[in-house]
Amino acid sequence: MSHRQRPTLREIAPDAYRAVSGVEAYITRCGLEKSLIELVKMRASQINGCAFCLNMHSQHAREHGETEQRLYLLDAWRETPFYTERERAALAWTEHLTRLSSAPPPDAAHDHLSDSFSPVEIANLTVLIGLINLWNRIAVGGGFHLEAA
Repeated sequence: MSHRQRPTLREIAPDAYRAVSGVEAYITRCGLEKSLIELVKMRASQINGCAFCLNMHSQHAREHGETEQRLYLLDAWRETPFYTERERAALAWTEHLTRLSSAPPPDAAHDHLSDSFSPVEIANLTVLIGLINLWNRIAVGGGFHLEAA
């Protein structure tokens, strides 16, 4: 399959790229666990079919101590015992906010977050989910492709 190289967001609209990167910098220091951030980024990227982001965030997740087993089973997180209640709440919220066109997130999903996250953590998690969905669209729309090794 041949892919045409497209100019990147950084090249075309550097101010937009800096703005998105600024939100990314905020998320990395907002207090959410690095492993949780990467799981959320991977789950949204799975839903959005962004191979470039999946490749990058699986590497980052491993760097933060994530196991192969949990990475392989992320798409079936509900059927496995390998994720904490906090992670489950975050993954459910990720799915609801990534699939907004299917249905709005139910109040029960937000209520479940309150059991494991403070209000500021819920806000940061919501920003994180919006951010990875934006990065997925930048990568897919920008024609970011993996190169064969």
